[in-house]
Amino acid sequence: MTGVGFPGGRSDVGVYLVTDTALAGRHGHGVVEVVRAAVAAGVRTVQVRDKHASARDLLALSVAVADAVGARATVVVDDRLDVVLAARHAGHRVAGVHLGQSDVPVTVARALLGPGAHVGLTANTPEHLDAVAALPSGTVDLLGVGVVHPTTTKADHPEPLGVAGFGRIARSTGVPCVAIGGVTLEDVAALRAAGAAGVAVVSGICAAPDPGAAAAAYVTAWRTGGARDGAPRLQAGAS
Repeated sequence: MTGVGFPGGRSDVGVYLVTDTALAGRHGHGVVEVVRAAVAAGVRTVQVRDKHASARDLLALSVAVADAVGARATVVVDDRLDVVLAARHAGHRVAGVHLGQSDVPVTVARALLGPGAHVGLTANTPEHLDAVAALPSGTVDLLGVGVVHPTTTKADHPEPLGVAGFGRIARSTGVPCVAIGGVTLEDVAALRAAGAAGVAVVSGICAAPDPGAAAAAYVTAWRTGGARDGAPRLQAGAS
């Protein structure tokens, strides 16, 4: 399945920035400033996430992010289909939504957003993959798979998969998979070699003193690591 909602139908997502409002303020940067710096460094996908924001505040943040990056990056909103619909209705470049297993069904999101939007889904068990496989083709564009390592940005995260566990899930589905959860620079090459379409980063960029430099390091690691023309592939689980 190619990535509906991503420019050019790409499945090489690369570095996927997930915003964190509190972490972005740790060094005096706001979310929009962090996103601008990351996109300037080569990040092409941004998920706006704030579990504590009201719908109105999340809408304002999502619109600000989308307007700041324009066509340079794909912007999706975490969980809140209502916010996505409101932003798109107002004419802002919000590509779609990323849903968790307890959010509205992906079939509903696809029906309301249409075939040109992006619908992502968190999946981390064989049962989740079975449910995705049973969906009509084109329902889900991307799976967020994790956590790879324990992470403080998601207190209720499931049992960590590690790189090898992520690879087993990525090899079990035709839907592009982005690795999320405690992903470090040292993990990037191994995750790409294990089958990742991209790596999702939260604190590694949002909490950095220089988010642009941090994003650039992740982008470089993605571009130079893992599967390169003429270069050997790392085994899944390598570090």
